[in-house]
Formats: sequence, C-alpha cells, structure tokens
Amino acid sequence: MGVYEKFFQYHRIDQSILLAKFAHFFCMSIKRKVKAVERVFKSLDEEINRLKAKTGLHCLTGCGMCCTKPDIEASPLEFLPLAFEWFQNGQAMEKLEFLQQNYSPICVSYAPLSLIDQTSGSCGTYLNRGLICRLFGYGATRDKNGELKLVTCKLIKEDQPGGYATAHQLIHQKEYIPVFSDYYKKLFQIDFKLANQVYPINKAIQVALEEILHYYAYRPFSPIKKTG
Repeated sequence: MGVYEKFFQYHRIDQSILLAKFAHFFCMSIKRKVKAVERVFKSLDEEINRLKAKTGLHCLTGCGMCCTKPDIEASPLEFLPLAFEWFQNGQAMEKLEFLQQNYSPICVSYAPLSLIDQTSGSCGTYLNRGLICRLFGYGATRDKNGELKLVTCKLIKEDQPGGYATAHQLIHQKEYIPVFSDYYKKLFQIDFKLANQVYPINKAIQVALEEILHYYAYRPFSPIKKTG
C-alpha cells in the first residue's frame, strides 16, 4: 500500500468521490494551477504568522538543518510556482539539465552560508518553497488516536520550550493551527495527479519543470503579472 493509499484510508476519504468531484480541475491551465497553489501558500503563511504571534515560535537564524535532511519528499505540484518562475525567467532548461545531472539528495535550492558549516544556510528560492518546507515546524499531524501533535524540529523544541508548550496548549484548547492533511487535501483539489505523486525533493522539482516545459511546448506563453 502506497503512502497516499494509506492517507486516504487513514482519513476515510473515498477516492472515487474525490476524483469525480475534482475532475474539472484536470483541464485547468498551468497558470491557473500556479495561481491556485500560490493562494494555498498565502493562506498557510497567514495562519503560520498567527501561530508565531501567539507562541513566539520561530526558526533559528541561519539554521538549515531541516534543509540538509537527505530523505525529504514532496509532490511536483507544490513546486509548480518555482518551476513557472524559472520558466518565465528563461532558466527552465538550465535548471532541468542541472537537476538531471545532480545526484545529491539535498534540496537544490539550499544555499549553505559556509562551505565549512553545511548546517548553516538558507533557501535560495524562499518565496517559492514547497508546501512541506512551509509546514515543517509550524504544522500538526494526527497520531494513531486522532490527536493533533505539532511537527517541529529538535532545535526549536530545545531553544523555545515555552513556545512549544503554548502551541500544544492551543491545540488542547481546540484553537486551529495548520494541519498537514488539511493542506495536502487543498493541493489534491488543484491537480490530483501532480499532488498525488511523491518523490525525493529534487525529483519533485524536476517533474514540475518537465510539466511546465511539456505544457508550453506547443502553446503560446504569456507571463503572470506579479501584483503588490
């Protein structure tokens, strides 16, 4: 049983109903999909900012520990805005060729601040980072009993025990905090196929690029105008 079959089973989601309900999204243009993903990200960012304000939780300055994990997995859909940005900037083929030749499991967007200290760095494409990158540290998952538990890193737990305790107090008081499954369901509604595929993070970015390039191989392209 694959990871998403387990997801559907665990959350009691009828796959046939979900597929039928969102079938019309399969014909959505790439630009509409990019905008839809960006709206999901904007909503999440607002919720995370509220959680930060209530708890004081924050990533440590210059910390890149989570970015150096070699087993991070993601879906291509969450990196569609990044791939589209590269395509608009004329970098798509260059980035695709690099990804095809890059065998490192570390995210291609991670930029160490020092060649000596590989755990200190930053995301080179922060505004277009994936959903997994946004949720980790500030999102919750359900345990086997259906109870929510904040998913964050050891460093935050040790450095900010008060904030971590406050977050769990908010959960106990039934105050809403971002939940992993809620946001992945939102991605399913945009493009079930691209959201349902799970790859190592660099492969997910590569597939997102291939999706963009394939889509525009025989279609005219007009850029998305950035607003405020």
